Amino acid sequence: MVLLESRCLPLLKPMPDFSLEDINGEPVSAYKSTGTKGLLIAFTCNHCPYALAIWPRLIELAKKSQTAGVNTIAVNPNDHPDYPEDSVDAMKEKARKWDISFPYLADKSQEVARLYEATCTPDLYLLDSHHRLVYHGRLDDNWKDPSNVQLRDLEIAIDNLIYNRPNTAPQFPSIGCSIKWQESV
Repeated sequence: MVLLESRCLPLLKPMPDFSLEDINGEPVSAYKSTGTKGLLIAFTCNHCPYALAIWPRLIELAKKSQTAGVNTIAVNPNDHPDYPEDSVDAMKEKARKWDISFPYLADKSQEVARLYEATCTPDLYLLDSHHRLVYHGRLDDNWKDPSNVQLRDLEIAIDNLIYNRPNTAPQFPSIGCSIKWQESV
């Protein structure tokens, strides 16, 4: 496991649309998935301990945010034979077991991860309704232990988006396992 931080990206950068298949093979478009206020895109997976630790909080925050107009999609960029727990079948099982209520997409070509400059799992992007980046960073200040969280960075950014307030808080990078990039041909 290689520990990485997410890259620093400029806020208000327009983020591109993409379409990937969900765990049932149905195409899902990022732009069409955007709620009235915005869209949270989580690059994540099933095997990384950092991603696994925040999944329950991410699921809960997604439920809360959806009622206020911010939808969520998760993208698994890991398509690597050494990590079978990131296969589409394993993603289906994770979605069922954890009652994931938002689309969980497979980035089999890894093009979307490259397009978004994702580097680790989890790597979290919050877009406004015009698909501009308004937050890119960590979920909160304690990935490992939810009971010790003092600052809920992503939740604050979502609240700012919902209530049309600028996001002026410092943005700290997400940390996690490196994306398991396919070998170049």
